[in-house]
Amino acid sequence: MQKLSLGKQIAYASGMMGWSVMVNIIGVLLPYFYLPPSNSGMQNLISQGVIFGVFNLLALITAGGRLVDAFYDPLLGQLSDRSTNKRGRRIPFMMWSIIPSLFFCCAIFFPVTSSESTANAILLTVALVLFFVSATTYIIPYNAMMPEMAHTTDEKVRLSSLQQVGFVLGMVIGASSNNVAQIFKNRFDLSSIEGMQYAIWLLSAIGALFMLIPILFIDEKKYCKAEPSSLAIIPAIKQTMGNNNFVAYIAADFSYYMALYIIMSGLQYYVTVLCGLSESIGVLLMGTMVGVSLLFYPLINVWSRKVGKKRIVLFAFVVLAVLFLCIYNLGKFPISTELQMYFLVMMASFPLAALGILPPAILADIAQEDAAQTNQNKEGLFFAVKYFAVKLGQTFGIALFAMLTLYGKDPGNDYGLRLNGVCGFILCVIAFFVFSKFNEEKN
Repeated sequence: MQKLSLGKQIAYASGMMGWSVMVNIIGVLLPYFYLPPSNSGMQNLISQGVIFGVFNLLALITAGGRLVDAFYDPLLGQLSDRSTNKRGRRIPFMMWSIIPSLFFCCAIFFPVTSSESTANAILLTVALVLFFVSATTYIIPYNAMMPEMAHTTDEKVRLSSLQQVGFVLGMVIGASSNNVAQIFKNRFDLSSIEGMQYAIWLLSAIGALFMLIPILFIDEKKYCKAEPSSLAIIPAIKQTMGNNNFVAYIAADFSYYMALYIIMSGLQYYVTVLCGLSESIGVLLMGTMVGVSLLFYPLINVWSRKVGKKRIVLFAFVVLAVLFLCIYNLGKFPISTELQMYFLVMMASFPLAALGILPPAILADIAQEDAAQTNQNKEGLFFAVKYFAVKLGQTFGIALFAMLTLYGKDPGNDYGLRLNGVCGFILCVIAFFVFSKFNEEKN
């Protein structure tokens, strides 16, 4: 198998940037779009009423939409692992997923009515499920290619670093939705919702173009070293979940992504409600976080060789836990609220870098070690389970944030937003202790 040139590595990482744009548009805008704060000039599009005494409708919709993934993710991973397509095991799946991902990402933000209604809730549920399925069809095969193209630990860390660059750039583009929406609104005299819809179409189309780049520029047969798996799906899942290192990894990854998407969902609220700043500053904050995190990338590559990946990951969970404690008191520190927000995002930059770069490289090591022990290439299934856990974490993070808004999301009534800090802190502590069980020497 040929080694990837730097240009091919960048082409591969572009795919991550593409789907990151779409996922982060949803992560940033979904609660804000359907349950906006009172000072936004928008109105609720679905009911904020309490269900079963704890949940609200948005929380149930976002969590329920992932039930389909419980069956689809491992099935897709197994189909990808066992594929004998002449173009490769992964690329054909990725190719057919791009247009549906684009369409359903946009459909999520086109409610039936401009006010609170059951029809909006039904449309949101259907569009979310179909987006999850479409995006999964790209994400799992895409990530399963990584251990097949990167054959040493250093190669995995380097390729994972480029992937994470793509992911965080996608975060910035997704977070710029409000700014782009404001441009459309002012230029064409649109309503706030119409401005957001134009922005979402534009940014999602950009994401789709980046998703296309690996398909056009990487010949899977030339660069990927792999043989189709011969295991049926049930034995393959049993083998995968029988790996103790993998179970510890997945549990920690779930906690991290749930905590991350509490922050992503709450960012606009922290800016406008807790700190009383303009929502347009959100993209500047996200850009600052990404810019500072990029400074850590070469350091993490060096540190991982010197002290090991596990210690860096554990330290990142500690930093993230402290950050959530700061969110609980955001707006109350004796410095300007703008400085408080910039301090918060700069603190987040190290865990964003460390927990973005190292876990994919760790999982690639786990998958390769498992293949050596079992003589079965199950990279697709490993990444299917991982991304099912990631998407569950993202979804439950958004759902938990939506639930907490019941306890206050407006100026003068913000206790629900402050509870984000408590919940995020608990999740990071759980992730720390679970991942401490990971046996790095075995891996």
